[in-house]
Amino acid sequence: MAESGNGVSKQTLYICITASLLAGFLLGIFYSDRTPQTVRQTVQQSMEPSKQEQLLQAIASLELAVKENPNSVEAWTRLGNAYYDTDQEKKAIEAYSRSLAIVPGNPSVLTDLGVMYRHSGQPDKAVETFNQALVVSPGFEQALYNKGIVMYYDLGKIGEALKAWKELLLINPDARGPDGTPVSDMVDKSAAFQEKK
Repeated sequence: MAESGNGVSKQTLYICITASLLAGFLLGIFYSDRTPQTVRQTVQQSMEPSKQEQLLQAIASLELAVKENPNSVEAWTRLGNAYYDTDQEKKAIEAYSRSLAIVPGNPSVLTDLGVMYRHSGQPDKAVETFNQALVVSPGFEQALYNKGIVMYYDLGKIGEALKAWKELLLINPDARGPDGTPVSDMVDKSAAFQEKK
């Protein structure tokens, strides 16, 4: 290995620089947890464009990948996920549909497709897609949870929502929504609301 003038190898120097940068980053995170909310929000907002740029670059790369290899299930699924993350429902629906046309029956892809149908204002199509996921993988937790959400909030079918969520609780009594809300609490509140009707 080549040594710098003071007898330290370049590799050691790079390791020290990397460790220093990492320590600074971790201290910054530690400090930011103790700073006022407005400062934290400003830092987070300044980071968002770079995340957005990364997603846009990933989308461009994946769009190229599916053009070069239109039979790649992985590329279509990842492209659908990138569109999902950037709230491009129609493009996500198309990408997930292409993935499922190549290899049908992936319950995760079906569930994500159902969520995109919901976001695009097609709740009946969303429920149909969640049901397809449940045929392929009975008891698939994400499909049961999302089916309940669409039934409750979009279609006003509280009984059907309760049925889906109760089935989920039989599989996973500790199931929670993405925001951490226990599904059991959702069932209790929904049942109480239904009784008032």
